[in-house]
Amino acid sequence: MLTLQQLKDMPDDTVFAHGETVNSPGGINMSNDGRSLRWVAVRGNGYHDWAIYIGISSWPEDLIKSNGDKVVDESNIKRLVPCDDETFGMYRY
Repeated sequence: MLTLQQLKDMPDDTVFAHGETVNSPGGINMSNDGRSLRWVAVRGNGYHDWAIYIGISSWPEDLIKSNGDKVVDESNIKRLVPCDDETFGMYRY
């Protein structure tokens, strides 16, 4: 579980978690087309906020980080990166 202290201790602009999921109600339902998706969780640059970006699985992580869609649904965010409420409050929408 990600804590606020862990987030504060990370270097700026760090990909601190990543993975793959399915674009469906059983995974992370962005558009329900059944495709495989890749995601990255990134710590902010200059401040201890964070965000998750998602893209198609064939994209490299750096492309997802710079051009992926931001995950904005609370249940999807917490499914990908379990975190306490204080840390969730630092999520950058």
